[in-house]
Amino acid sequence: MQSAAAFTAAPTLPLLKPRRLSANHGPCHVVLCSKRHDSNVVPPSPSAFPPIRRSWSLSSTPSSMFRPWTAVPLRDPDTTGRSQATAVPESAGGEEHQTTELSRKIEVLLLMGLWYFFNIIFNIYNKQVLKVYRFPVTVTTCQFGVGTVLVLLLWTFNLYRPKVSSTQLAAILPLALVHTLGNLFTNMSLGKVAVSFTHTIKATEPFFSVLLSAMFLGEFPTLWVVGSLIPIMGGVALASVTEVSFNWAGFWSAMASNLTNQSRNVLSKKVMVNKEEALDNITLFSIITVMSFILMIPVTLIMEGVTFTPAYLQSAGLNLKEVYVRSLIAAICYHAYQQVSYMILQRVSPVTHSVGNCVKRVVVIVSSVMFFRTPVSAINAFGTGIALAGVFLYSRVKRIKPKAKTA
Repeated sequence: MQSAAAFTAAPTLPLLKPRRLSANHGPCHVVLCSKRHDSNVVPPSPSAFPPIRRSWSLSSTPSSMFRPWTAVPLRDPDTTGRSQATAVPESAGGEEHQTTELSRKIEVLLLMGLWYFFNIIFNIYNKQVLKVYRFPVTVTTCQFGVGTVLVLLLWTFNLYRPKVSSTQLAAILPLALVHTLGNLFTNMSLGKVAVSFTHTIKATEPFFSVLLSAMFLGEFPTLWVVGSLIPIMGGVALASVTEVSFNWAGFWSAMASNLTNQSRNVLSKKVMVNKEEALDNITLFSIITVMSFILMIPVTLIMEGVTFTPAYLQSAGLNLKEVYVRSLIAAICYHAYQQVSYMILQRVSPVTHSVGNCVKRVVVIVSSVMFFRTPVSAINAFGTGIALAGVFLYSRVKRIKPKAKTA
């Protein structure tokens, strides 16, 4: 509200327009004084009004004998601070921030739980299928096929439809190739050795990541990173020597899976460097899944033929319903845990995601040992523990940046 102003002026003088005062100040009395003092006018008491600051301005009429001035009350810092504090409660913003932060943490924890659950179910059902149906190429193709159906359903019902150019598709093709090989080698390893041993070998992924990044990206590791690789490699070597289900086919298949999966990460950094051409992770994974299914069809026909038909399974003495149902569940869980993994990566830092992946590997190893009752010696468990501790250490020290060299 504009402050009211009382004027005392000679009747022959025009009324002067007072300056507009701030709404935060109280009423201010302005008195125009002349050089000629009227004895009948009683000056106001100083204590009747609050302190004022006088600002002088020249009159627009040169012949005027009066100079107007405006009164601006002095601000009390304590009073101003108190009025602002009462207008906006201090706890309002803090409570809202705490609620948002809490809901975000709960959401991430729920996604982590789904990530671990889908991964455990995938490994258990996938191992059960590969134990009786020894065609890892066909199993891999079926998993990509189920994922492709899910992606196409999302696109068909407009639940998620990405826009991809031909240039982007050409850049994604090599990523799809190494992604296909990585999953194929993983299934080949799971068909030969225990689930726990496959995941123990896959703990050496940081070694291949450091090696390929140095060779193709020029990203050389720090001494901390190199030091964290020592317990990883030593623990895997100790676990391999004492592994009951050890065979070279399963060992090298898991190693090849590590190499191809880390090659995918290096290629994604190398070919998807243009921000305008970059895709979000879920879109990228969806397109890679469709491409991988297309790539695997001719490979499956050449290497294993058509062996997933009901007639073939019945002739092999397999339970048709069990093989189909467990293969379907494994394929759905495979696609689900990959999608959830990317959703988590969009909500947390890469370091947090890496730590979560390390914990996930521990959970999968322990759950598979308990479910399949895999015999594990004390030395084997000790070697696995050292390797996983090295992976955790690697995920922590990788964020330590080398000091910049000063000229």
